[in-house]
Amino acid sequence: MAKSPSFTCTNCGAVHAKWSGRCDDCGAWNSISEDVPLSSGPSTKGLGASRGKTIALSDLSSADAPLARTLSGLDELDRVLGGGLVPASAILVGGDPGIGKSTLLLQAAAAFAMAGLKAVYVSGEEAASQVRLRAQRLGLAEAPVRLAAETNLRNILTTLEKEAPHLAIVDSIQTMWLDTVDSAPGSVSQVRATAHELTTFAKRTGISVILVGHVTKDGQIAGPRVVEHMVDTVLYFEGERGHQFRILRAVKNRYGPADEIGVFEMTGAGLAQVANPSALFLSDREADSPGSVVFAGIEGTRPVLCEIQALVSPAPAGQARRSVVGWDGGRLAMILAVLEARCGIPFAGLDVYLNVAGGLRITEPAADLAVAAALLSAREDAPLPQRTVVFGEISLSGGLRPVGQTETRLKEAAKLGFEAAILPERSKAGTVAGVRVQQMPDLAALVGDVFGAG
Repeated sequence: MAKSPSFTCTNCGAVHAKWSGRCDDCGAWNSISEDVPLSSGPSTKGLGASRGKTIALSDLSSADAPLARTLSGLDELDRVLGGGLVPASAILVGGDPGIGKSTLLLQAAAAFAMAGLKAVYVSGEEAASQVRLRAQRLGLAEAPVRLAAETNLRNILTTLEKEAPHLAIVDSIQTMWLDTVDSAPGSVSQVRATAHELTTFAKRTGISVILVGHVTKDGQIAGPRVVEHMVDTVLYFEGERGHQFRILRAVKNRYGPADEIGVFEMTGAGLAQVANPSALFLSDREADSPGSVVFAGIEGTRPVLCEIQALVSPAPAGQARRSVVGWDGGRLAMILAVLEARCGIPFAGLDVYLNVAGGLRITEPAADLAVAAALLSAREDAPLPQRTVVFGEISLSGGLRPVGQTETRLKEAAKLGFEAAILPERSKAGTVAGVRVQQMPDLAALVGDVFGAG
């Protein structure tokens, strides 16, 4: 029995049982098109499986194991990938316009090519001569990288099959189009179809494919979310335009730890690796400044120290502002409520500004105690000792909860010359030479013992 056709809205991705002129979900007109069957899935040759049959996991021999990872020589990139490039992997890289995605991937292609891999860079946004100009500016004009400028996916796959490279970079997935899908490049149907074809091609041929994805105003990769499920690794290239630092963050990785970061610095000659980001984030810190606190955080498996800055000032009546850069605004509101309800520290009628220096974005709750300390320091105009780090999670009751990898955080602080640490009780701190540990039972103890407030 033939499978009934399905129809998808190219604007919002909603699936319909039959065609209609207007999408019921988003209200767009003439946006519904019929889904065209895609190519078959990845080949199972060599995997021991066939149609209608299964094999035991214990029967897989070492000969069936995937090939070893390949290191590029860019330590920050290899770290984010989980230890190097895995053959037959599909990687999606997203980031804001102009943040440096193409620059990063051109440098990565050159690094892998110099490491012995055959690399092909396919650009759908620039001509090959424009890519070559960028390579000359980056000092990569002699790198053995093959260039192509094409947007027709059928031509791209034919070229890749003929070239048989180890690595293919497609910049970007929103410019690719498949002639079997009746919609414009960048639409939901085209992005889903081209991503599926490229991912299937990677699994079938053993070629590693890196896809560049545009992002929306919300910072999410444009197109259907199913693309992020298709690929093996999703990387976000982050950074503030006013800062020279760029952060490559893994939000999904089937072959390594997620939330791992690599830190780069944008220079006139391209992106330079930052081997010790903690020292760089703290390089411009002012001594004995109220509202400045050093937070010892963990990004993936790497300890990173950064400066959290707070400013508290009188506000016009009824117009108090809360401004946050690099942290969750809802989390800041929770910390202010706990300080007022549990510790008697009011912030009504006061403007509160919070900033994570260096363009870093912090997501872990271990930063709660450092944020509270920065707010108290700014409000009371009482600086913390310069060589002190702070970390810990705050509960709604005002209690402090220990966080993971405490000893790793303290060792990183000791390496950079910090002499004291404020953290919750029951933290497994161990003994770190040169660091004096001050454990707090709750937030009220921090308010009274350190700042004499409340």
